[in-house]
Amino acid sequence: MRLVEIMWLAIAAISVVEVVYSWETDRNRSYLFAAFCALATFMYFFRKRQRFRYISRNQDKD
Repeated sequence: MRLVEIMWLAIAAISVVEVVYSWETDRNRSYLFAAFCALATFMYFFRKRQRFRYISRNQDKD
């Protein structure tokens, strides 16, 4: 499950790089990648929270 979290962070990092590189040439593309970055950041925290819930549920069962 941590691998998925790391994947979302990687997508966010790649999106930030694309925003920086394409800001001057293509603003629409930059806005699209900024939205991807926001989505990836949200998904990272969502999946992290979901993983912690899963862990705490499994500990409560024991």
